Amino acid sequence: MLDRNSTTGRSRIARALTAAGAAVTLAAAHLAAPAPASAAVSRAELALRWAPIHYQDVDATGSHALGGQADYIARVDFDGDLNGRNNWDRAGQAGTSLAAHAYYSVVETSTHWYITYLFFHPRDWTDHPFFETEHENDGEGVLFAIERDGSPYGLLRAAVTVAHSDFYSYTPSGSTWTSGRESVDGTLQFQTSPHDTFSHPVTAQEAQGHGLKAYPQYSINGDGLVYYPSTVAETPSNGNDRDVRYRLVDIFAADGLWAQRANANLFASLGTFAGDTSGDCGSGTFGCSTNSANAPWGWDDGNDVPARGELASDPAKLSVEYFTIPGGVTRTYTYNPYAGAAAALAEAARTAPPTVD
Repeated sequence: MLDRNSTTGRSRIARALTAAGAAVTLAAAHLAAPAPASAAVSRAELALRWAPIHYQDVDATGSHALGGQADYIARVDFDGDLNGRNNWDRAGQAGTSLAAHAYYSVVETSTHWYITYLFFHPRDWTDHPFFETEHENDGEGVLFAIERDGSPYGLLRAAVTVAHSDFYSYTPSGSTWTSGRESVDGTLQFQTSPHDTFSHPVTAQEAQGHGLKAYPQYSINGDGLVYYPSTVAETPSNGNDRDVRYRLVDIFAADGLWAQRANANLFASLGTFAGDTSGDCGSGTFGCSTNSANAPWGWDDGNDVPARGELASDPAKLSVEYFTIPGGVTRTYTYNPYAGAAAALAEAARTAPPTVD
């Protein structure tokens, strides 16, 4: 899973020019993007096209912040190994890489593509001494539902984001999807990337706990990072870098997260990252919890109908529960690697402790 091609640093002038080009007005119109009509896009191309421009708030206060680096997104194996129980300790140490990556999985039906994105942080942390806990590892993200309308990349109809143990739903302006069992929480906005020709959805994460919502329900407050989807991974120059490219990693790759789901060093149980209380986790705060972060097949909102993990493993089911969809959607998948572990996922949903990420 290691990526030795991550890049760091560009000149201040180049960054300034890029940032200037990025100052655009958010828009929800013109969601379809040009592509050669004769070429079917790959799942990797589809994921790159719809990957969000991602705003990450940064807090540099307190020893657990690592000067702001505790809010950088990274690979699960940023420290060179697949041991989830040393990530708190290794974060910020020499020899580790906080080059920006995000994970994705694509599942398909004849009518829709569903793309799940995971943003990983080595720490879920706090600088408050009372009533708040922290824990090793942090995994939160977003699902995009994309209608296969005959165009190369389809039409993005809705999003559901993960903020700890709650899901939030959004639709772009003009979407035909409306509230279902769950009320739509806001409008999904779009922004043009300076690194490609596409208009991307915009998401944002809070500092410390890293809950994820559609921008601007979360935004940057002071210092922060703006991550742009790309084929390269950059390390932020500092905690207030507004142009950082991140690279996508396929969850279903041969050596990817899904292939590692039974790795007891990385996962404490199916869908839950392994994490302990080593190092200074919990020091000066209310406490440090163990095994508290989740992969997409472990995400859960305990107050809705879809079961634990179904945001990623059965997104068509989640979509028809969350939204009213004209014409409906098919529930039969033409590509869904999660389905091979359906029985194990159902058992985990029945027996796993509540999500506390």
